Amino acid sequence: MADLTLAHAQTIITAALAHARSNGLNTLAVAVLDSRGALKAFAAEDGTSLNRGEMARGKANGAVALGMGSRALHRMATERPHFVEGLHSCVNGPLLPVPGGVLIRDASGVLVGAVGISGDTSDKDEDAACAGIAAAGLVADMGQ
Repeated sequence: MADLTLAHAQTIITAALAHARSNGLNTLAVAVLDSRGALKAFAAEDGTSLNRGEMARGKANGAVALGMGSRALHRMATERPHFVEGLHSCVNGPLLPVPGGVLIRDASGVLVGAVGISGDTSDKDEDAACAGIAAAGLVADMGQ
């Protein structure tokens, strides 16, 4: 598989939100980007705060731009804060280095995109992203 399809992106969103509802998470915003970093699909549940969409996109964009899940970016920000701060001027678009931005890979390991979720704790956002990716038959890469 070379591309993330719209059907994949819609499945990721639907399953991530279903996971959130069945686990009592706060309302979420979900952004799915393709491997180029272009927005493929987006949804924000009723009641999300004003900038949740931008936060979700920042998690996904940082992951796809650097080729690592935002959990790894978070660790990098803790260890080398000046480097990650400098990335904001290099990365085209928002960058939010906290868990919740998960790379999407096909079965052979090829990067096909990223999903970013914001609205609950970063760990719960990441869990919802992984549930959505799995439902689409793809592989989640959190950036351990």
